[in-house]
Amino acid sequence: MSDTPWSPAEFGERLRAVPGERYHHLHPFNLRMHAGDLDRGEIRGWILNRFHYQRNIPIKDALILAKLEDRELRRMWIRRIHDHDGGPHVPGDPDGGGIERWLRLGEAAGLDRALLLSGYSVLPGVRFAVEAYVNFCRLRTTLEAVASSLTELFAPDIMRTRIDAFERHYRWIDGDGLRYFHTRIGQGRRDSGEALDLVRSWARTREEQERAVAALSFKCDVLWSLLDAVQDAYGPEGGRRPREGEFAHGN
Repeated sequence: MSDTPWSPAEFGERLRAVPGERYHHLHPFNLRMHAGDLDRGEIRGWILNRFHYQRNIPIKDALILAKLEDRELRRMWIRRIHDHDGGPHVPGDPDGGGIERWLRLGEAAGLDRALLLSGYSVLPGVRFAVEAYVNFCRLRTTLEAVASSLTELFAPDIMRTRIDAFERHYRWIDGDGLRYFHTRIGQGRRDSGEALDLVRSWARTREEQERAVAALSFKCDVLWSLLDAVQDAYGPEGGRRPREGEFAHGN
């Protein structure tokens, strides 16, 4: 195997190819969601379990932040935490950040906020996948931790697809609940651009480049595993269909 570093163009192509082939927009559960084939129990089960991932995003970003020795990089990265947790450093954001917007999505879908915050019904497979991602960012190098975030390269596209699907097929969910998806289009484009620039500048050797690609592949596996757990539990062939009223505080 050659030790010669890939050219910047080839490295960028290899990074983009990973989510192109392995991002969860290709997962059968997401394909069914976007085609309008999920029932209310499946949608609620996905929102509830995905929230466990959402609430851990600022935690993994805090772990990455602690690895950054450059002040300007810390100032750039801390914005991601504010984007999700909310706070006075997010101008023009009346919704309190991404976590609050996801809670409102859950409420719009008939989920109780207290249930979401409790984490009571989160599937074991989802907990395992999220914990693996948080620990990856805690234990791996700064390069690998930042490279794992590059699934956001595809975030704007999946958010547009999801907005269209929910507005077309799931009209029982109040449109105000979709603000999270709308907001992440711009944030994902900005965040992925910043992270891609860092990864390109840090990965100078072939080994470092391969580690970055592997880190991104791992993150794709995390997101895929999360949906595997949800589909196995709540999908058409799942062993644990949600009982009537299990997630909902209303119809």
